[in-house]
Amino acid sequence: MPSSIKVVAGNSNRPLAEAICASLDIPLAKASVRRFADMEVFVEIQENVRGQDVFIIQSTSFPTNDHLMELLIITDALRRSSARRITAVIPYFGYARQDRRASGRTPISAKLVANLITHAGVDRVLTLDLHAGQIQGFFDIPTDNLFGAPLMARDIRERLDYKNAMVVSPDVGGVVRARALAKRIDAPLAIVDKRRDRPGESEVMNIIGSVEGRSCILLDDIVDSGGTLCNAAEALLDQGAREVYAYITHGVLSGGAVARIANSKLKELVITDSIMPTEAVKVARNIRVISIANLMGEAIERTASESSVSSLFD
Repeated sequence: MPSSIKVVAGNSNRPLAEAICASLDIPLAKASVRRFADMEVFVEIQENVRGQDVFIIQSTSFPTNDHLMELLIITDALRRSSARRITAVIPYFGYARQDRRASGRTPISAKLVANLITHAGVDRVLTLDLHAGQIQGFFDIPTDNLFGAPLMARDIRERLDYKNAMVVSPDVGGVVRARALAKRIDAPLAIVDKRRDRPGESEVMNIIGSVEGRSCILLDDIVDSGGTLCNAAEALLDQGAREVYAYITHGVLSGGAVARIANSKLKELVITDSIMPTEAVKVARNIRVISIANLMGEAIERTASESSVSSLFD
């Protein structure tokens, strides 16, 4: 590792930051990110970062606005401390689902957040499985979007009967992502055709492809309420699937999602630690967490040494 590298963590996912530093064999930089009595964020960088290549590990997960403000204020503190380059490592990029105007008089919040991060002084962004690839273009600075598919493919080969597997996209919009994983494990592809009447609710309408006797693997970037996954799993089993697994990068799991999944027909939900798992997730009978620390660490090392990041996925 270059000797001029520093890794700073916000409060969104400190265990992941520590695991990334362990993979890089460097200590986490000393910094205090705390609140005043009125909940204002205060940041103090407690070691010299002048002329350093600094990476901030911070997912903008729940509470999204608090963690976003931490990221912006850490960036400002580093910029005013004369860091040479600041890279925001955002494993889960909140507001990514607001990437377009779905109806009149609504914002494009993903673009607004990208502007905030850029104008705060970030020089580069490193993220994982953006909800929509075009969000990279919302930033006016270099942005690398990493993919969780290689980790998931490795896990599937190690744990499942992937010779009898079928990768399933839970909606038409996720076909590109599902096809990429299917290609990696040499499996066929199916699609769940669903209709969403209102946010957070979905109705499964049809399964495109024959899933009878197959071990189905649902693949998506975000699981929030869990309704789509549970409905899709039930529909696949009704169509003759042998069992249903789900591999999702970002486990938002809001509200009663964990209980809903625990009581569903899903054999197992596999998520990454891009969002720090809650205690409910850790004890759930059919939810398992895999770590992205080595992947993010490798990407950080390549960024610091000016090597290719995209070659990680060749």
